[in-house]
Amino acid sequence: MTRPEWAPEEVDINVPNAARMYDYSLGGFHNFAADREMVEKVVSLAPNARQIGLANRAFLGRVVRRMVADGVRQFLDVGSGIPTLANVHEVAQEVDPEARVMYVDFDPVAVAHGRAILAGNPRAEAIRGDVRRPDDIVRHPEVTGLLDFTEPVAVLLIAVLHFVPDADDPAGIVRRFREAIRPGSMIAISHGSPPPLRPEAADAVSDVYQRTSTPLHLRTADQIAGLLDGLEIVAPGVVPVTDWHPEPEDAGTEARPEVLAAVGRKPFGRN
Repeated sequence: MTRPEWAPEEVDINVPNAARMYDYSLGGFHNFAADREMVEKVVSLAPNARQIGLANRAFLGRVVRRMVADGVRQFLDVGSGIPTLANVHEVAQEVDPEARVMYVDFDPVAVAHGRAILAGNPRAEAIRGDVRRPDDIVRHPEVTGLLDFTEPVAVLLIAVLHFVPDADDPAGIVRRFREAIRPGSMIAISHGSPPPLRPEAADAVSDVYQRTSTPLHLRTADQIAGLLDGLEIVAPGVVPVTDWHPEPEDAGTEARPEVLAAVGRKPFGRN
């Protein structure tokens, strides 16, 4: 397989990766044959896989717009993936050009293209970081140089924690982000969940992801709510991404219980 000129040398282009698979699903171009083949395999097992990805992306746009409307002007997008469409800085800065966004991803392809897209935007940056090491992220000099943690910050953990096994303590990861932000800040999560119907399909998709660099770990609504322990989960609670404050243009959209969403607000008086 020929390596594209834009692919960093440290990337194994023969091993599929969730960020690049998601990019392909959303219509992006920064992916490799191994990623595309794996997406097609997933689609063969779960024909609605692309619709699920688009529904998740639509939730991201809605939650960012709602947070900006609530007065949040700073966003820490961890596991941001490859910039493809409706990126956080585009959504937030359309509402308020002063909004600041820090993208963090472990995949060097995602970071390289994020930096290329953000060149010339002084209020948005991208760094490489591992969601499993939240302290390294919130203390990173580029993060603290852009975001002011004495003011409200929204931490976005969109479709990332389902790649974190229980052994790596996803609840502890969220807790460390919670401890780093001031009261009034928020944490948004979307997370894969076993669908109520055809659980065998979910098992098959999970088996496919086991062959990637990012195995999948689905969790129930109660488990996802537990990840937000210590935060006030705002209405409507833990719900399918399609049901989290849908907008008029979303009328008639098929519910997507395969991915659940929730937003927690840090209450005053809590560490």
